[in-house]
Amino acid sequence: MQLIIDQTINFVKKTLANAEAGHDWFHIERVYKTAQHINASEKADELIVALAALLHDIADSKFNGGDEEIGPQKAGDFLESIDVETNIINEVKLIIKNLSYKASLGEINYFSKELNVVQDADRLDAIGAIGIARAFTYGGFKNRVLYDPEIKANLQMTKEEYKNTTAPTINHFYEKLLLLKDLMKTDMGKQMAQQRHDFMLTYLDQFYQEWEGKK
Repeated sequence: MQLIIDQTINFVKKTLANAEAGHDWFHIERVYKTAQHINASEKADELIVALAALLHDIADSKFNGGDEEIGPQKAGDFLESIDVETNIINEVKLIIKNLSYKASLGEINYFSKELNVVQDADRLDAIGAIGIARAFTYGGFKNRVLYDPEIKANLQMTKEEYKNTTAPTINHFYEKLLLLKDLMKTDMGKQMAQQRHDFMLTYLDQFYQEWEGKK
């Protein structure tokens, strides 16, 4: 098992060497570690959790023309190349396909304890102090404005609207980040999400006061 994980880590590090900073190896490493922490109490399949966490952003659709199949396919091809069992490969591919927030805006037909663990770990990295940093990193990467009071958050986004949005980064807090706390599936995920959620609310309060020149 450890050899498979080590080979996967090396593959991911090499593949994501030039990735956008919010979706780079360090993001993967955090999700991997958080997934292990959550799984200590969830007791899901350790290898499937590890591989799905490590490979979940190997080819993120938003950096690949919106192609939602390329990530699972690339992960599956790699795992086949190192002779991982077919049933494990299939589970990992299903987790990657159903992991993202935008996937949850469409129809979900796959459920597993392993998905819950990795999904919570990935969502935890999208909130709190690091989540804020990642949101603005991606906003800068896409050359989005920080905030525009005239552009209101869209709280009823379809999957296609979410994929194609160009809204200010602050809107992303209301359109996704502040919603994640209540979408956590595991007990540990829920516990960890609360503190990070509260930190984001504090940050937004400070942001608006600074925006108005009051602090």
